[in-house]
Amino acid sequence: MVNQERTKAFGKLVEAAPAQIPKLPWGKDFEKDKFLAPDFTSLEILSFAGSGIPAGINIPNYDDIRQNEGFKNVSLGNVLSAAAPKERIPFIRSEDQEVFEKYKDEAFEVQVGLHELLGHGCGKLLQETEPGKFNFDHKNPPTSPITGTPVETYYKPGETWGSVFGGMGPSYEECRAECVAMSLCPDYGILKIFGFGNGQEDIEGEAGSVLYACYLQMARAGVTALQFWDPNSRKWGQPHMQARFAILKVFLEAGADFCTLHHTQPDLSDLEIHLDKTKIQSHGRPAVNSFLQKLQIYKATADLAAGKKLYEDYTNVGEWYAGKLRPQVLAQAKPRKVFVQANTFLEGGKVVLREYEASPEGMIRSFVEREYI
Repeated sequence: MVNQERTKAFGKLVEAAPAQIPKLPWGKDFEKDKFLAPDFTSLEILSFAGSGIPAGINIPNYDDIRQNEGFKNVSLGNVLSAAAPKERIPFIRSEDQEVFEKYKDEAFEVQVGLHELLGHGCGKLLQETEPGKFNFDHKNPPTSPITGTPVETYYKPGETWGSVFGGMGPSYEECRAECVAMSLCPDYGILKIFGFGNGQEDIEGEAGSVLYACYLQMARAGVTALQFWDPNSRKWGQPHMQARFAILKVFLEAGADFCTLHHTQPDLSDLEIHLDKTKIQSHGRPAVNSFLQKLQIYKATADLAAGKKLYEDYTNVGEWYAGKLRPQVLAQAKPRKVFVQANTFLEGGKVVLREYEASPEGMIRSFVEREYI
């Protein structure tokens, strides 16, 4: 079932894309000549058959197709809004628990919308599309905003984003899209599109609270991401989590105590994220933009060496994170959210919806009856 209200908000966001994308930290030479608006919708799903249920789906994953043909996006609205019983959220300080609990779903919706609809849809790849033919001015190549000199690398005929960046590519791209969301969500005009505030900057109002929850949620996701890092292989097992850990490091390096990890116990059992909401615009957003600019330029110019060094530096799990913080993340980890899904039955010529209680028994019964039918 289509969620009309959410689809309408996403539609407004896509309509606003030509005005919003230029706010990202690279010039027009590194942006697509024309934003290819995605085919999108928000669905309320009855069931989703798979090992996990995503909040949104963006296809295809082939950047060369996204670059020239476009892409599709589906947001699963009732997955976004599915709520577990209220409980204290680890690593969020006591004074932030109320605002985080109240606005985390709205913040996640803003983040997902920006990530999927604009994040994956923006950014140009400089290509030699066929021998001697380029999609940029090869004789007068654009100037890199990082080095201040003309770019020297680009994709050769037959090369794609995936073939050049290889296994690192999916997580790198998720990080880029997440950074687009973190770069644009402090724009109060965008928050207004989602129904929050009047477009005027006000960190103490509802829109400001949604913005604060966006940044706080990302910082917490970076901490809890350590569950998905394997100390034996020293590798990440989940692309999005690796990306969020990198963004946490960006927050921590923003300066002026914008984001810090506070604790008094040696085992970090009381660790809390302190994030100064009054410095999102002055420190958080500029730090994200600086990092995002590098991610985009290295991707656009097929600069694997620079991109690899940048991303591996920011996703490297040092001794303190591995030996101190990760054990505490595991100790405070909540059980993975389980979705209990309904079934439909045909009874007397009518379709009947059968829902189940939110319990392990309800989940098992749902699966059994779905298999039976």
